[in-house]
Amino acid sequence: MTRSSYLFTSESVSEGHPDKVCDQISDSIVDLFLAADPVARVAVETLTTTNLIVLAGEVRSAEPVSPEQMTEVARQAVKTIGYEQDGFHWKNAEVICRVHGQSADIAQGVDAAGNKDEGAGDQGIMFGYACRETAALMPAPIYFSHQILKGLAEARHSGAEPGLAPDAKSQVTLRYENGTPVAATSVVVSTQHAAGLSQEDVRELVRPYVLKILPEGWMCPEADFYVNPTGTFVIGGPDGDAGLTGRKIIVDTYGGAAPHGGGAFSGKDPTKVDRSAAYACRYLAKNVVAAGVADRCTIQISYAIGVSKPLSLYVDLHGTGQVDESRLETLLAEVMNLSPRGIREHLKLNRPIYARTAAYGHFGREPDADGGFSWEKTDLADAIRGAF
Repeated sequence: MTRSSYLFTSESVSEGHPDKVCDQISDSIVDLFLAADPVARVAVETLTTTNLIVLAGEVRSAEPVSPEQMTEVARQAVKTIGYEQDGFHWKNAEVICRVHGQSADIAQGVDAAGNKDEGAGDQGIMFGYACRETAALMPAPIYFSHQILKGLAEARHSGAEPGLAPDAKSQVTLRYENGTPVAATSVVVSTQHAAGLSQEDVRELVRPYVLKILPEGWMCPEADFYVNPTGTFVIGGPDGDAGLTGRKIIVDTYGGAAPHGGGAFSGKDPTKVDRSAAYACRYLAKNVVAAGVADRCTIQISYAIGVSKPLSLYVDLHGTGQVDESRLETLLAEVMNLSPRGIREHLKLNRPIYARTAAYGHFGREPDADGGFSWEKTDLADAIRGAF
């Protein structure tokens, strides 16, 4: 029997976290290539440490993109985040670019040819999830964790909180009663800060940003509100800890409240189903919940490299559904073409819209006018509702 009363925790990391720095650099390079060639192939990883940025991966583009352009984009991504520290500075860091052409063996499996449609860029399983815990149809712990850090980052960028520095983490634990979140039992925020600020200074600086995000009356007991529990956090970012693309996949999705297929998103063009099919699964799950036919929905899709047709489509409504799940599986395959090409065209993914996804979650965001976060639209809800 499913438990109805429990504690559940999710964490988030800021745009200045070393791994997130790498995700943003990698996705900025994806945008660089897609702006030059909308059907470019990109798989770029980034490594960062003290004043060093390493770019590696495979690309293919009809329009040339030089190592110098990639290097400049990497620097600008770091500048936008706000790193101008002795140990990690956008202008002074060494950038090593080891990006080369895509493997011909991979290309022949993915490319369309003759009667063969474009195949998946790799084998794998992808998941999507939605629930009614927040207006964004996201699990509350990860949603609140993201919003706390986003508020701190906005205050830092605006100059409202000059004592803040880019690197930060948050963690929110919520108490669930009868399957519904009702209060926070603990909140953890660790944020890099200017030298000279005490732990208590930082605690009071952070407090209003937590209170603003949590619903009224949900704040945890004072003894369970942890801010910079190690005491001092002046050395941060890649100078304090090495970073790597793709190491925060649970932060990127549902905070552990739903399964994850294992593939990272950042640094990959939309022919890679690790990214595009995960977006499609979220899109479908969100539309199912928005349609009112379930309060929770998990969707899984699987693929084989070089094969366009999904191998499987699975829907779980977690006992909250008002419709038959097998019928829903059939319907979803009808309302959206789930081949790699079909997903890209339906969600219009061949655009430079990815750098913005690389911090504060790929899901639970508002769709942008230029097509960013198109997978957060609920334009299939009426069709799903009408079919039943």
